[in-house]
Amino acid sequence: MEKQINTALAEIKRGSFEIIDEEAIIKLLKDFYEHGTHYYIKAGFDPTAPDLHLGHTVLLQKLATFQKFGGIVQFLIGDFTASIGDPTGKSETRKILTKKQVLQNAQSYKEQVFKILDENKTEVVFNSQWLNELGAGGLIALASNLTVARMLERDDFAKRYAANTPIAVSEFTYPLLQGYDSVHLKSDIEIGGTDQKFNLLMGRTLQKAYNCNKQQAVLMMPILEGLDGVQKMSKSLGNYIGVTDNANDMFGKVLSISDDLMWRYYELLSTRTLQEIENLKQGVQNGTIHPKHVKDDLAIELVDRYHGKGAGQTACEEFKKIFAHKEIPSNIEAYEVENNSWICQVLVDTGIESSTSQARRDILAGAVKINQEKITDEKMNLTQGEYILQKGKKSFAKVIVKGNN
Repeated sequence: MEKQINTALAEIKRGSFEIIDEEAIIKLLKDFYEHGTHYYIKAGFDPTAPDLHLGHTVLLQKLATFQKFGGIVQFLIGDFTASIGDPTGKSETRKILTKKQVLQNAQSYKEQVFKILDENKTEVVFNSQWLNELGAGGLIALASNLTVARMLERDDFAKRYAANTPIAVSEFTYPLLQGYDSVHLKSDIEIGGTDQKFNLLMGRTLQKAYNCNKQQAVLMMPILEGLDGVQKMSKSLGNYIGVTDNANDMFGKVLSISDDLMWRYYELLSTRTLQEIENLKQGVQNGTIHPKHVKDDLAIELVDRYHGKGAGQTACEEFKKIFAHKEIPSNIEAYEVENNSWICQVLVDTGIESSTSQARRDILAGAVKINQEKITDEKMNLTQGEYILQKGKKSFAKVIVKGNN
């Protein structure tokens, strides 16, 4: 049993940035292996953005790990707190979402998270269920547990206060309400990103204040770097891999990361055990395994997770077909155009180029091919026939030029 607990603890700690009260987690694991007693792990998600990228799934992967070792996930959708807006890391007050927006985004989350989590070991809860009932008296009692001075210890609040940037009083309630969620749910553990430490600790503080006979352990996960290996994964920075990306794009993006970053992705995103990953590392180091093969396996695993078993291998074969053998992909969208259509306009109409001026520049730079042959005449017109247009290594279109009637 001790070996089981140590194995479980190692997987739970894997990739984590900080754990507060590790002893409590060990006790929960011991109770599970000795008595079959389940425990509850809370993670809150404000439904402010409906589409997840792999950076968001770091927490989901950790929740799935807990599920393997006796944990029941409390997947909390903060439909009430989203109406306030999480002030964490913000330099100004967040815009408030409408109820319709919140519910739409929440549904999108639910559709995506069960590609990772075990639905049978997950409780999806909305904090409006209990926070709507808290009432003015309850909110005042809740607020009495924290001083303004303590609240201003938060780095983002302190910076905004020093800069005379407005802080809405409602924003002070956000960490209190997040902490109260832990009181209501009687959570044993709460997980979140490193930027959420103040809010996560609030759950411990309030569970003690409300005599819950427990104080939740806290596990914080790091922020996942994007494809550039430097900045955090972000849609605004364009360095992300979206959960809803098509299989071929997802596979290609994973292969684009550096060999060093590959191990970071394995640690935070893969379901392979620590020992399996260590064996792969040793194989790469001693030259018995090529790093390209290891990265292929990671890409296949991630594509399978979000597109179904077998999709990863199909994407791998397609990638090799295009890039390794410089062949044309199997599924290219076809477009019909009129006879004598200007090539630059056709490139725009097929979505390969954003504008005719950009098309001109790319043609003159030798970045555009027709039937795998580079073209340099930006004034050419396409006559009757079928053509495969290509820019770079990823953009293809089949063009059917109709004859004159």
